[in-house]
Amino acid sequence: MEKSPDAFRTISEAADELDLPQHVLRFWETRFSQIKPLKRGGGRRYYRPDDVQLLRGIRYLLYDEGFTIKGVQKILKENGARHVITIGETGAIEPVVPVGGNGDNDVIEAPQLAAPDAQTQQSGKIDTYSRARLNEALHELLECKRILDKATEEPLN
Repeated sequence: MEKSPDAFRTISEAADELDLPQHVLRFWETRFSQIKPLKRGGGRRYYRPDDVQLLRGIRYLLYDEGFTIKGVQKILKENGARHVITIGETGAIEPVVPVGGNGDNDVIEAPQLAAPDAQTQQSGKIDTYSRARLNEALHELLECKRILDKATEEPLN
């Protein structure tokens, strides 16, 4: 018998649904304060539907997008749990918005990169390590742009 989508899940049910070992869920509870399953007698955990959705978003960011735990913590701190839940549901990370933008051209579209190799063209996906490296490079470039924009706004002495 399948549970209702609104039903609480035990740790084994949540782990099966997310294709994760139970110890990973327990570990994530220590790293992400937003994960707060109900604990009943004997320490038994019950995950709410939102907890499972949040775990799905965290899993997606860590495993599919190549973020570090610190990176996901930063996303949670800056954008909140609802944002990570949405990422888990849609697989879409919002466009990057530079810090301190003026509001006119804040959203920056990623430029087309060099042609992908044959394997990437066939699968249409980029491996996790490469995606993480590209994300790091993009963030560094955006920070450089922000610094340059700020420097060009200041009057010369």
